[in-house]
Amino acid sequence: MALLNILNYPDKRLHKVAKPVTEVNDRIRRLVADMAETMYAAPGVGLAATQVDVHERVIVIDVSETHDELLVLINPEIVWSSDERKLSEEGCLSVPGIYDNVERAEKVRVRALNEKGETFELDCEGLLAVCVQHEMDHLMGRVFVEYLSPLKQTRIKSKMKKLAHAM
Repeated sequence: MALLNILNYPDKRLHKVAKPVTEVNDRIRRLVADMAETMYAAPGVGLAATQVDVHERVIVIDVSETHDELLVLINPEIVWSSDERKLSEEGCLSVPGIYDNVERAEKVRVRALNEKGETFELDCEGLLAVCVQHEMDHLMGRVFVEYLSPLKQTRIKSKMKKLAHAM
């Protein structure tokens, strides 16, 4: 396993749309393991392959307190979402130190493949529902700050560029 480099907003590669995984094989399982290690080390609760410059539809999530309930979503799709919406504070490993409120569906049902290539469906609510929607946005080339006002987006871009130059 290896720690992967996480792209930082406003890197243009974060806006690439991920392609579907055609076969769940050892390469994909290795990617999942590396992404999980990277997410836990960051530390974060979710990571999309787009964030590590791999443009395939792979997500890892673990919202457990004990960090031992890894959820792997390959080629995920939201097959149902509730009409109820909820405002939740979000952060992102690609936008370190920035947190803001985003409105999303309160509950979702996601269909995906696991690391064995088996199809499953999962009903999600609370933090898990937020995380699934947030990470799926990454696969579509969207970062959570794009839900914020143009003024906030400009300020965040400036702050992130200053951070990049300071390193």
